[in-house]
Amino acid sequence: MTVYDVLVIGGGPGGLAAAIAAKKEGARVLLIEREARLGGVLKQCIHDGFGLLKFGERLSGPEYAERYEEEFHELSIEYKLQTFVTSVRKTEDIFHVYAVNDKGIREYQTKTMILATGCRERTAKQVFIHGTRPAGVFTAGTAQYFVNIMGQMPARRCVILGSGDIGLIMARRLTLEGAKVLGVYEAKPAPSGLARNLVQCLEDYDIPLYLSHTVTRVFGAGRLTGVEIAGVEGNMKPVPGTERQVECDTLILSVGLIPENEMAESLGVPLDPATKGPFCDNQFMTEAEGVFSCGNSVHVHDLADYVSESGETAGKAAASYKKKKRNRIPIQTDASLQYLVPQRLDADSDLSSVILYFRSREILEEGILTVTVDGRTVFAKKYRNLKPPEMKRLKIDFERAGLTGESRIRVCIAKGGDTR
Repeated sequence: MTVYDVLVIGGGPGGLAAAIAAKKEGARVLLIEREARLGGVLKQCIHDGFGLLKFGERLSGPEYAERYEEEFHELSIEYKLQTFVTSVRKTEDIFHVYAVNDKGIREYQTKTMILATGCRERTAKQVFIHGTRPAGVFTAGTAQYFVNIMGQMPARRCVILGSGDIGLIMARRLTLEGAKVLGVYEAKPAPSGLARNLVQCLEDYDIPLYLSHTVTRVFGAGRLTGVEIAGVEGNMKPVPGTERQVECDTLILSVGLIPENEMAESLGVPLDPATKGPFCDNQFMTEAEGVFSCGNSVHVHDLADYVSESGETAGKAAASYKKKKRNRIPIQTDASLQYLVPQRLDADSDLSSVILYFRSREILEEGILTVTVDGRTVFAKKYRNLKPPEMKRLKIDFERAGLTGESRIRVCIAKGGDTR
């Protein structure tokens, strides 16, 4: 049986980038994808805005994926489509990956694994919407699939719950196809999507946005006939007496994404409660030796360009992986950050250009991010208009910080712009 150097699970932008990077390092690579085509969710993202950072062009989702698919095939990387990984076990230094497809059950062996399994959408029951179970309640991604892939119109009069980017994009998309979007309702006091999508998808099409409002109930037997809207207090609970009904035939949910990590959990990989993804070091290796992760399975990214970037880092590191004792230095944060990735630094790796991804916990007109090592400030950067929905990317040279195995690294954001 062939023993691969790297086995990638997932053929989206992160998985494709990881497989390509590993192959370029001389590794024998196998990629497993459960769908019939490579590209992941990008296949249905026909809007533009992809590739500005990676290629310096405004590309649609399919165009962005095609750039990677072409390179993937040029390198003759082995792959399996419509193949589902059912379980993984490890014996000594080899992973035994069991997968099923139309040809039956097959075992694959590999020295390392890269989990590029992406993320999934929260459903109506996960946000505690009560009522019946009529047709017409969709996640934003499902509605997008119906319109852009199947050519089917799922709505005529719709309400959108949540101001995440997919929901905003679908508000515009459905309007262009002739539907009436009655409003986008957001439980939080501030929008969850990127500023550009708020302007291009709502303001440009006169679609109203209602902050501090949520859907509490759905009505209808065979098909949705309406929803109940209520105001929301600061504790995120509906305010009694503020309920009103809105007649509609469709409710679209854009209420957040969760990294898909059932496979990681089955391997005993510890997950970060803040990101819902694995704890990783700067090479995207998890706490499980030889298991790497990348893309939205680590944390939910704003841009596909960053997903590909993490895949390239993970693929290169997996290809050169050698089992050894790890000297990992934790990166500590405080309540000013929602999260920071990576959560560890591999002290024996190249630390001259470590990329940090983070989100602030609060909206700040001015803030300064500070990185300290053993109490010494080694990096500080001013930011304007920090917002929790907008992920930030930062490159730092830790080689100059004089790190030791006992070093304490701390990252925090202070209000205001004074670096003194």
